[in-house]
Amino acid sequence: MDGGRGGRHAVVVGGSLAGMLAAHVLAGHADRVTVVERDRFPEGTASRPGVPQGRHPHVLLEGGQAALESLLPGFVAELRAAGAPRVGMPSDLVLRQSDRWFRRFPATTHIYTGSRAQLEELVRRRVLANPVINVLEGTDAVGLIGDASRVRGVLLRDRSGDGRGEQRAVEADLVVDASGSGTKAPQWLTGIGAEAPHEETIDTGLAYASRVYRGKSGVLDGATAGYYVYPSPDQVHAGGALPLEDGSHLVIVSGLRGDEPPTGEAEFVAYTRRLPHPPLHSWLDEAEPLSPPFGNRRTANVRRRYDLPGRRPAGFLAVGDAQCTFNPIYGQGMAVAAMNAVALRDALADPRRTATTRRVQRALFEASRQAWDISAGADRKMPGAIGNAVDGRPADRVADWYLRRVQDCYYGDPVVGRAFRAVLTLSAPVSVLFAPPVARAVLFRPPASTPTEPPATQEETQV
Repeated sequence: MDGGRGGRHAVVVGGSLAGMLAAHVLAGHADRVTVVERDRFPEGTASRPGVPQGRHPHVLLEGGQAALESLLPGFVAELRAAGAPRVGMPSDLVLRQSDRWFRRFPATTHIYTGSRAQLEELVRRRVLANPVINVLEGTDAVGLIGDASRVRGVLLRDRSGDGRGEQRAVEADLVVDASGSGTKAPQWLTGIGAEAPHEETIDTGLAYASRVYRGKSGVLDGATAGYYVYPSPDQVHAGGALPLEDGSHLVIVSGLRGDEPPTGEAEFVAYTRRLPHPPLHSWLDEAEPLSPPFGNRRTANVRRRYDLPGRRPAGFLAVGDAQCTFNPIYGQGMAVAAMNAVALRDALADPRRTATTRRVQRALFEASRQAWDISAGADRKMPGAIGNAVDGRPADRVADWYLRRVQDCYYGDPVVGRAFRAVLTLSAPVSVLFAPPVARAVLFRPPASTPTEPPATQEETQV
């Protein structure tokens, strides 16, 4: 950042997880950091109007936990102390995919399943304690200042009026777009004579609905924290129940285009019967609903290729969902937001290389690559998937056979399961799937047997 009057100034558009963590990183390099947020932050852990997906299940994968701990030391302990459920995989859940139940081996990874609002509030409290960071709430970013060679600030408008208020310019040495999947940055860039990024899309048409319940029996306590059916080409209805920090459970059901889950109360319950998941049906018969059902139909994978060459200005970066949006059903968004912030921190602190805009954006792209490969790789196989990235690359097709074998073994083999879960939770690279013990199991042993009924208890086998 070049500096100027008032010292070096960075503006972050968006105050959700990706934006707050980007601001935290930039506070180590700028004299002032301004976060522009269109909502007003709630007191405590309430959901915000601008984050309607906050009403739906969120999980913090192990890769995201490590990234958050690296950025905000002690954060995971704070999350645990706040009551966020720590769920062991696969031991604590009854899981099903492709018409097979998973064996409940001892956990090799853990996820946190508390509400997004709780996690964001804890992050926000830590980040905004830094006096370098200021927040403009109730404010829209409506454009960029600058030209095709360099961004020099943002255009803002107060949202407290009738929406037609005057724009005001705020100068900045760096602008970071963390405004989420609804980003307007491609239009902003063309508005200053620059080039919008190429977009890669895969859309299965998946839609889901969620509702909070409190169980009246002890079925979802102790050894069994929840249930989940993953979507697959041969089982397009998916969903389950995951625990929240207050002892309730968030129930989600999903279907594809043309068969979207309804948000009427009676219709929502009826739709859950489509899951091949008898324990969940039985539990819902006794559970008390605590909220109405809420729906979501925006689930496309969209990757904006800011890392590629093009007529794009210095002084502008995109992070989080503004750079790469994933189908939420895979639970990767919060982890990738934290991993983006780590990539931003490391790129800015690298003493060997100048942190040019394009170099930093490439680092952000790499931080989201594995999550994209997982989400896009699964979704391009779903029936009815559309988009310009559905066909994938030749290398994707070459790897499909081996990965299908990995998944066949994943449900019942503890060695393959450990490796595959590490990849899916973004805590290990894809290369662990080719380690000799995993390759031997995948290539030379038939898939292990799996339960024929939902496994009610955990196994004691150690990997």
